[in-house]
Amino acid sequence: MRLVVRIGGSVVASPVNTELIGRYADLIKTVKSQGHEVAVVIGGGKLAREFIRIAKELDLNMQAQDELAISVSRLYAQLFLKRLGKIGCGKVAFTLDDVDLCLAERKVAVMGGLKPGITTDAVAALVAERIVADLLVKGTDQEGVYNKDPRKHADAVKLDSLSFDYLPKIFDENVHKAGMHQIIDPEAVKVLKRHRVKLVVVNGFNPENILAAVNGEKVGTTIS
Repeated sequence: MRLVVRIGGSVVASPVNTELIGRYADLIKTVKSQGHEVAVVIGGGKLAREFIRIAKELDLNMQAQDELAISVSRLYAQLFLKRLGKIGCGKVAFTLDDVDLCLAERKVAVMGGLKPGITTDAVAALVAERIVADLLVKGTDQEGVYNKDPRKHADAVKLDSLSFDYLPKIFDENVHKAGMHQIIDPEAVKVLKRHRVKLVVVNGFNPENILAAVNGEKVGTTIS
């Protein structure tokens, strides 16, 4: 299986959770040992949003805000890559071509942001599109996808499965904004829908949920 794992910055980097980063690295080693090809995309979390806030105070435009957030995500990606050790590529992937080359070497590709104007959700979707992934799994700070934001609505209900067509109806934001924080970026949905890449959204604070999704177990929310 070709697999993209999207690790939310809200999970491992808000604040930085070194124990959890280590568990994710060990999990990726397990998945790799099972014969899967793996690419990992890591978000910038709270620190990225803090730099966006600072950039706004300095009257920097959205491109500059995004560039700063990308730098932060790449720093976390480098940290994760170092923890992975020899199964990872020698450097953080900055382009989709880098991901291709890394997988061709039978290594795990790790990247953060890609370019201004898209979130790391969209990056993960573009990677999935590029490598023709069988599955994209996203670890978030929620149990899955809800019919409305559970942080704002006590009566929100988790959905076990839904279609890409229905997903935009529950978004707070349907266009990109620097530092946007919702269950999945709308631009990512467009890419995944176009190529019908299966997406599973799970609680990222338990890395074993990623393995459960890879093994086809019922976990989180499946979007297809």
